[in-house]
Amino acid sequence: MTELSVRDRAVVVEDDLFAERVTLHVQDKGLRRVHILEAGCGRGSGLPLPAGLDRHVTGIDLDTPALRARTADRSDLDTFHLGDLRNAPLPPRSYDVVHADSLIERITHAELVLDRMIAALKPGGLLLVRFTDRDTAYGLIRRTLPRRLRGLLGEDVRDTQPNVFEPITSLEGMRNWCLQRGLVIAEAHTESGCGGGVAALARLLSTLSGGRLTADHSELVLVIRKPENRFARIL
Repeated sequence: MTELSVRDRAVVVEDDLFAERVTLHVQDKGLRRVHILEAGCGRGSGLPLPAGLDRHVTGIDLDTPALRARTADRSDLDTFHLGDLRNAPLPPRSYDVVHADSLIERITHAELVLDRMIAALKPGGLLLVRFTDRDTAYGLIRRTLPRRLRGLLGEDVRDTQPNVFEPITSLEGMRNWCLQRGLVIAEAHTESGCGGGVAALARLLSTLSGGRLTADHSELVLVIRKPENRFARIL
């Protein structure tokens, strides 16, 4: 994982970035219990938090057979809701942390869904997002190549959710969204999540594009903070 600073300087950071940031947030706020929303809970395994950290975790995702089965199998969720993310129950200012892993690139109306997540965050809360960067060579592959062909190139395509990749699924898109809502991107990192034939194709596309499409990373990892000030311009 590498970090994108204001000058796009890259440095190595720890693997469990999100878990560490949540732990530090709990300590800084003096929270007895941290309330976490797992957005897109039908995919992934959640945050690897310390066993002694008191937490209440709520899951939310679309209601499809595959996502329902995966959500029901998760032992870390205290409760969950399945349905349209645009109107699923998200009480305002209820969560200390919202964690969205590999979600926003596979949903429509992503800005609306993110707006609802921010409204559900308490002041000073954290939005932790990881998604495929649409502006990379790998993002182009996922947006244009059929799932079966990506599977032949070595990508894990067991997830049948379609790829949407609205404009917000990029660093520039997230920066603009945060700026319009008074949010702060505290950290921006990149990860490489592809290998084999997909990585080779990504490198070829990067070369053919003259470097406009990078093959140096596939994922963006952002730590976004909602301001403490209740008068800040937040939805």
